Amino acid sequence: MPTHFHKKPNLYPAHVQLKVSNLKRSIEYYTTIIGFKVLQQTESEAYLTTDGQTSLVSLVEVQNALPLKQGFAGLYHLALLLPSRKDLGNIVQHFVDLNIRLGAADHDVSEALYLNDPDGNGIEIYIDRDETTWTWDNKDQVNMVTEQLNFQPILEAADGNWNGLPSETVMGHVHLSVVNLDKSEQFYTNVLDYNVVTRYGAQALFVSTGKYHHHFGMNTWNSNNGHVPTENMVGLKSFTIVLKDEQYADEVKQSLIDHDFVVETFNEAPVYGGKQLFSTIDPNGLRIVFTVDGE
Repeated sequence: MPTHFHKKPNLYPAHVQLKVSNLKRSIEYYTTIIGFKVLQQTESEAYLTTDGQTSLVSLVEVQNALPLKQGFAGLYHLALLLPSRKDLGNIVQHFVDLNIRLGAADHDVSEALYLNDPDGNGIEIYIDRDETTWTWDNKDQVNMVTEQLNFQPILEAADGNWNGLPSETVMGHVHLSVVNLDKSEQFYTNVLDYNVVTRYGAQALFVSTGKYHHHFGMNTWNSNNGHVPTENMVGLKSFTIVLKDEQYADEVKQSLIDHDFVVETFNEAPVYGGKQLFSTIDPNGLRIVFTVDGE
């Protein structure tokens, strides 16, 4: 698995915080079905881990929870990147054994499974094909397709050894439902330092650093000109972006201020690794927490 896309100096997502309606039910799902372990838990929150040290996903129970609805910004899916095809084969076999309904797609750059948690939050579990096989045009746009996934070679790669998500699993990318694609593009490319690497017409685009196929996807399929979700609506609470160092973090903070985005600073160390620096709200009303790696 190419790991350099999820290391500095790339601007990669590392953690997603979800609002859920029933913490106990969600913990059961994310541990039994998806294969996380609980790193830390309170009455209303749970931090989920694969390596026993850092958290990729955390769950927050909200009172009087409202369900996900169309017409709101939020999470389209979070995407867990597995190390190898063997790992993907093992989790496919695990899902088959539990009779879990799956979506699946071959994206040329990757092979992906899709499912939804009990609150309807989207989850992708995928592996990347070797980056030398990705096709880029002369405008630095990567070819991504959605075609039928051939399960046979994936299952043939499995070794039948399912012990939950591998410890090397990372948050591969985050796909957002946005209310305005133009404003989102301007924010992620002009205020932050992402590059657009592919477009699906006027309804979706994908951005990355370091020529990854995407660290973030954005679409308006269910959310064009939509609303900011309310506090008690299940779905995305926040996501992190890891910055390469504190000097660069100061530049990002200044860029946000210069473009009239509110910056909130933190005085606490998060459970999920790294050092929390500040947060902002993107043009769709979605909270981004900026961290630096704990190395």
